[in-house]
Amino acid sequence: MAQKKILLLGGSMQQIPSIKKAKELGLYTITCDYLPENPGHKIADEYYNVSTTDKEAVLQLAQKLQIDGIVAYASDPAAPTAAYVAEKMGLPGNPYESVKILTEKDLFRDFLHKHGLNCPYAHGYATYEEAYRDMENFHFPVMVKPVDSSGSKGVVKIYDKSELKAAVKEAISYSRSGRFIVEEFIQKKGYQVSGDGFSVDGKLVFTSYGNELYSGRGTREYVALGEFWPSLLTPDMKAKVDDELQRLITELGMKTGAYNIEAIIDENDTVYILELGPRNGGSYIPQLIQYATGVDLVDYTIRAAIGEDCSALQMTPTVGCWSNYMLLSTVSGTFKEIWFDETFRAKNLLEVYCTKQPGEEVHAYQNTTHSLGTILFKADNVEEMMEITGNIQKYYRVIVENS
Repeated sequence: MAQKKILLLGGSMQQIPSIKKAKELGLYTITCDYLPENPGHKIADEYYNVSTTDKEAVLQLAQKLQIDGIVAYASDPAAPTAAYVAEKMGLPGNPYESVKILTEKDLFRDFLHKHGLNCPYAHGYATYEEAYRDMENFHFPVMVKPVDSSGSKGVVKIYDKSELKAAVKEAISYSRSGRFIVEEFIQKKGYQVSGDGFSVDGKLVFTSYGNELYSGRGTREYVALGEFWPSLLTPDMKAKVDDELQRLITELGMKTGAYNIEAIIDENDTVYILELGPRNGGSYIPQLIQYATGVDLVDYTIRAAIGEDCSALQMTPTVGCWSNYMLLSTVSGTFKEIWFDETFRAKNLLEVYCTKQPGEEVHAYQNTTHSLGTILFKADNVEEMMEITGNIQKYYRVIVENS
């Protein structure tokens, strides 16, 4: 039988697990993006210099290569391309229009509103002037976000319309389409819910949630730093989040595949789905979930892409305490090394994924663009985990020169 071919969109360090898994499953691996130096391309069987967001060019490549499956692993911008190619070629995948809705915040908020799902008051715009005219309809504070970015990039919380212009300028600078959204801020109860899930034939069969960690540490408010497991949700609240996700998946007509999930619960226990990314999470969330539950979501993602049966996947509880945390510097300068506390290194540290070499430039952390990578670590209990994540500079520091 001929070896099946899979096209993997992107070859960054974060995408290496998907390339390795596809090879492990005996597939012929082809990668593409516009960055030939990306490390994943060295692992793949073939590489093509084609942008993952150019859906027509990727379709042309996929047809020429006669692929059997396509994956946008841990990449929001590439997810619509994967869905588009799969739909055009009759390959396993999710509906292109639904994936497009999930990857553009203004379309997503409109969809939630129209289908009676919980949603903050929100509106999308192309210009500052349009948004400014509309501001009397909002209750402050509000969040200003690019419609098509992830990882806190271009997200600003503002308290007055005098701050709108600067926030819009920043949001647009991170938007590929030049559009942004303004939405009312929701006061959350407890931690933001963050994690990954998976549906099989439209049924949400697996979710694993952690607690989102946000910045203080000399960086701006509402910038993601990482997560820790287990989720502090009660079983009832977890079921409530799962139910809201299932409603959304059903309304969108999604089929089989992975999701990156961001949700908040307000003071009235109302669940708001902020993001349902139609792809595995970045920052090594699938690897963290494997430590926490033993479930290999990367394996299911690759199998789903080539039409293999994924029905064995089921809800699995978290055992132990685990975290993924950004490698970041609070100052700009030249990267020298990462310092770890020796006890932490020996007892807690699991993996270090660093994208920088000594001598390379680093920027003070303002959003995930400035991340130097991710560390994964464990703790004996939730108290220890909260102590480490709350005082992370005691356990690791990025050493920078010339700052």
